[in-house]
Amino acid sequence: MRWHQPIEATADATFAIGAIRVLAADTARFEKTDNVMRALPRTQLLAGSLEDGLVTYVTRSQLWGFPDYTTVQFENGTLKLFGRSRFGRSDLGVNAARLTQVVATIK
Repeated sequence: MRWHQPIEATADATFAIGAIRVLAADTARFEKTDNVMRALPRTQLLAGSLEDGLVTYVTRSQLWGFPDYTTVQFENGTLKLFGRSRFGRSDLGVNAARLTQVVATIK
């Protein structure tokens, strides 16, 4: 599946259609991230599992239902979150804001 891939980044990044956040974490924080993602409005699991250490969610925009994909990866004490838009040239900061919200909630 094209949208459910390991995250290669090693540092935070923000770009036109998304953002990446990388932080130190443990299994409990990874599980909490899963709970927070599943509780977001219009968000559902797309692929993966906690056992795999790689989970991808789709969040649909409220007005048009456009999909944004967020992949969360936990490996060797590092939690990586990658949120990006499926369509368009800019997400107007929506994915970065979502990741900021998730990271603030799991701290």
